[in-house]
Amino acid sequence: MLFYRLFVWRGVEFTPELPTFQWVMVELIVFSLVEELGFYYSHRMLHHPALYKHVHKVHHEWNAPISVISLYAHPVEHILSNMLPPLLGPLLMGSHIATVWLWFIIALFSSIVAHCGYHMPFLPSPEAHDFHHQKFINNFGVLGVLDRLHGTDNLFRASKAYQRHFLLLCWTPVTQQVPDDPKLKSK
Repeated sequence: MLFYRLFVWRGVEFTPELPTFQWVMVELIVFSLVEELGFYYSHRMLHHPALYKHVHKVHHEWNAPISVISLYAHPVEHILSNMLPPLLGPLLMGSHIATVWLWFIIALFSSIVAHCGYHMPFLPSPEAHDFHHQKFINNFGVLGVLDRLHGTDNLFRASKAYQRHFLLLCWTPVTQQVPDDPKLKSK
C-alpha cells in the first residue's frame, strides 16, 4: 500500500498504453545506475562495525551463498539495501507500472543469481558476490562500477575468482576453463 501511494504521488502511469521498447531500455539503464549508487553506499555502510554486528551480520551468517539468502536479512537492511535502491529508479523516472514490474523481476533475479553459488551458462557471473561473502571487505556493489571507482574490488581483481568472472557462453564449467593453481591444490 505504501509503494502504491508513492507511485501515485510520483505520477507512475497505470494506463493500458505501454511505453516504447526504446524508452523501457533507457529506463532500465537509469534504474541499474541508480540501484548501483543506492546499493553500493547502503551496503558499504552496513559493513561499518557499528551496523555490521547488529544488522548486516544476519545476512553474512552464510559464507557460501545460496539463492534463498539473497533476501535473508535484518528488517533494517531489507528496507535500506534490498528494497530502497531498486525502488529509487522507478520513482525518479515516474515509470509505467509495467516497466516497474519488469525492473523488479530483473532486480530480484539478479540477486538470486548473485547468491546462487553456481556459475551457470548464459547468466551473470556470481563470482564477485561469492568473493564478497568469503572476504567481507570487497565487492559492495551490484554492477561493480563503484567498487572499481573506490578500489573496493582490489582483492577480488587479484584473485582467481576475478579470472572466472565472465559471462559463461558454453557448457564447459568455468573451473575447467580457468582451473585452480595446481600448487594450491597440493597444500
